[in-house]
Amino acid sequence: MASTKSPEKSTPMLKRAAASAYLGSVIEYYDFFVYSVCAALVFKDVFFSNLTPAIGTLASLATFATGYLARPLGGIIFGHFGDKLGRKRMLVVSMFTIGIASTAIGLLPTYDQAGLIAPVLLILIRVIQGVAIGGEWGGAMLMSAEHATKNRGFWASFTSAGAPTGQLVSALVIAGTLAAMGPETFIAWGWRLPFLASILLLIIGVIVRSAVDESPEFIAAKSRTPKKGLPILATLRKQPLTLLFSVGVGLSAFMFQGLLTTYSVAYGVQIGIERQTILNALSFSSFFAIFGIIGWSRLSDTIGRRPLVIAGAVFIAIWGFALFPMLDTKNGVIITIGMVVGQGIIHPMIYGPLAGLYSELFDTEHRYTGASLGYQIAGIGAGISPVLFAAIMSSTGSPSTIPLSLVLLVIAAISILCIWRLGETKSRNLSEQRFAETPPATGAPAGTSTDTPPAAMEGPNQ
Repeated sequence: MASTKSPEKSTPMLKRAAASAYLGSVIEYYDFFVYSVCAALVFKDVFFSNLTPAIGTLASLATFATGYLARPLGGIIFGHFGDKLGRKRMLVVSMFTIGIASTAIGLLPTYDQAGLIAPVLLILIRVIQGVAIGGEWGGAMLMSAEHATKNRGFWASFTSAGAPTGQLVSALVIAGTLAAMGPETFIAWGWRLPFLASILLLIIGVIVRSAVDESPEFIAAKSRTPKKGLPILATLRKQPLTLLFSVGVGLSAFMFQGLLTTYSVAYGVQIGIERQTILNALSFSSFFAIFGIIGWSRLSDTIGRRPLVIAGAVFIAIWGFALFPMLDTKNGVIITIGMVVGQGIIHPMIYGPLAGLYSELFDTEHRYTGASLGYQIAGIGAGISPVLFAAIMSSTGSPSTIPLSLVLLVIAAISILCIWRLGETKSRNLSEQRFAETPPATGAPAGTSTDTPPAAMEGPNQ
């Protein structure tokens, strides 16, 4: 396989790239969590006040899912230009778009003020935000991973560690605003303040991100390979199975995330749990998740990505049956324990190593596109799971949550099968070309290629 020596990688620039990725993810998930909580608690009264409470909640959660459905498109668009023009340019654009879109949501009129145009504008802005977010994670993760010389999983994990940090900051902002104003004032206009506050994070993030050099791996790839064709076509033509398996690996983590951060709020309020209680539990669990993601990712540099993903999927299947009974107790301590174990320990076992894993599955020439697309398609699970769970509970007419737990069990099994097929990737050299312009195997028709996942090509000892 062809390979080219990358430009020199420096530790100070690696740290700067990791800080940039971390801040970008903080902004992304601050906006994500503010929206998810408002979708569960507020938007049914603000943008869907013409509907019954149950249908309004479902419609509100559907707008939350809309942003996730737009993310793969963002992965394709930003991935294309990120593979063609560079990672850095696209990351500045994505961060700016995310922050402005979130601020715009805080300025929207309500349904009572503007009628149907209010929810239409909400959905439109949510789609634009989703497209930008779809390009954010892949580029930010690659800037860290492609600057690293060792412990790639650890450095790439700062992109993922920004997620619970953003959730923690947003939960504290929402909880503080709710406590200061009370539920009625918060629903009336106070919900706007957390959205408007995102402009402050945007300013800090853009300043930090502008100071990071372009990825050394991208520069090396640009010098060794002419930029011809479309990265999305290269990904689909050369690595369709790898892309498919990458989606399956992350799906259980995202479905579980949707349960923990969004549906648990809506479910808790429906069964009579105080809003403050569930938000406090989310704040505690988000704090522990920061260290869980970084810690499990560092361990994956030693023992591999696959063992942790398998263990995480098994525990997700188990905790899917334990979490709902803990919520049903309506006891603040028990609920907090359930959320901390779920989001602070179990979820990071898969979500943490995903950053290193996705960076190792695709060649540099189409890595931004491939990694973004795999991650964002899997990420749809976090958007649809609250809607799916709400729809299941509504259709059965039963208070039993067993069907929801069974859904998580099936998804966890899919993740295990997919990571088993991909194998171990932690030893892969990112500069090595495995699928870029390789000649067909002997006897194979010209222009064809066999998509063998990188780990399978490396062998069982890698």
